Amino acid sequence: MKRRRLGRTGVELDELGFGAATISRVGEAQAAATLDAAWQAGIRYFDTAPWYGRGLSELRVGRLLREQPRSEFVVSTKVGRILRANRAGSGPFEVVFDYSANGIQRAFEDSLQRLGLSRVDTLIVHDLDFGYHAPQARWDAMMGQLLTSGWRALDDLRAAGTIGAIGVGINPRGMIPRFLELFDPDFFVLAGRYTLMEQDVLDDELPACVERGVSIVVGAPFNSGLLAIGAGGTYDYATPSPERVDKVRRIATICARYDVPLPAAALQFLLAHPAVASVIPGPATPEEARSNVEAVAHPIPDGLWSDLRDARLLRSDAPVPSTELVSHHA
Repeated sequence: MKRRRLGRTGVELDELGFGAATISRVGEAQAAATLDAAWQAGIRYFDTAPWYGRGLSELRVGRLLREQPRSEFVVSTKVGRILRANRAGSGPFEVVFDYSANGIQRAFEDSLQRLGLSRVDTLIVHDLDFGYHAPQARWDAMMGQLLTSGWRALDDLRAAGTIGAIGVGINPRGMIPRFLELFDPDFFVLAGRYTLMEQDVLDDELPACVERGVSIVVGAPFNSGLLAIGAGGTYDYATPSPERVDKVRRIATICARYDVPLPAAALQFLLAHPAVASVIPGPATPEEARSNVEAVAHPIPDGLWSDLRDARLLRSDAPVPSTELVSHHA
């Protein structure tokens, strides 16, 4: 698996990683088999979080990784949520948002224990956006915690070499410029907003990252399913609109013309952007883990990208896996 440098840090990521949210929603045996299949297929970058299955994802990722030589893999987890035992003594852990220095340190140490590891390579500020923290007053309060002490704690961990990089996990558009104004992140995890289906972040957010030397790790590269299985899949975990179904059908038709699986085009397109360090789909089965690795290596003729542009299914300024084609359309 090819590796790429993460921002201006010394951390290097596989171009294809493993997004470990999905394995928290399947049974224990299936999750273990999926992780094992990914490792056997050559994947060495794993991204998890306390939020995924309320600790279950970290426990399952740790089961695999703590049996491997520590120098052979990169693992990232997230901060911003603390898991507390349910006061009733039953049911799932309660989630408490806390972006303060104390909250981040607590979340970090708890994650290490669930993973069974003494360190992680990167820490990511998770879901500090209006999707989880509306109205404005609540978001202001959470951001205030990060501004007054939380980021300093992350910076101290990075400066001490305890972690190799600081990331910010983003879903809605418009948040990247805010974080770049206030902080010095090494990378963003951008979920679902830069895909074959949508490229609006090319207007401002991705260029800002390139200018600052900040990397992007692309989460949800299949928009939660539509770009993996076509018209029968979900889009952002909901039923897609007729317009989106029509678009993905047209994209799939062009892919079929070149004998290219839709997931191969979806993954390889993302890796052409200079800001993108890695793509982390979330396989739920061993077959999906193996097929993602195959998709990244599948040959794609330049003509496929030309046809997508000619059909107005791909922005003319979107980088594609061909330097010659990019220059031609510049």
